[in-house]
Amino acid sequence: MAAKILANLIIMGSGILARAVVQAYRQALTNAAKSGVAQETLQNAARRAGKVMTEQEARQILGVNEETAWEEIMKKYDVLFEKNAKNGSFYLQSKVHRAKECLESVYRGRGEGLPPN
Repeated sequence: MAAKILANLIIMGSGILARAVVQAYRQALTNAAKSGVAQETLQNAARRAGKVMTEQEARQILGVNEETAWEEIMKKYDVLFEKNAKNGSFYLQSKVHRAKECLESVYRGRGEGLPPN
């Protein structure tokens, strides 16, 4: 008899707890929608999904600075790309390639030291 009462209390208590959690979650969603947090979170997620490499990140990957000539950037790119092609990782090789593409667009935009096509 005591086991049956205890089982009923546990079941009722877990039901009450589940309803409270659902209600709190709904309230949190409502508050987020009112404050714009939900929209900001979605925008950040979309931005991260289509993240484009920044110029600073590209320079860091290739180990160059803003004063580096395009020819020097290409030399560093060739060395890093070949090292990763032989015994490196495809991931690093693709990062090196994306860094070169990023800096190529920066140099084309500036119109100075224009890389050859």
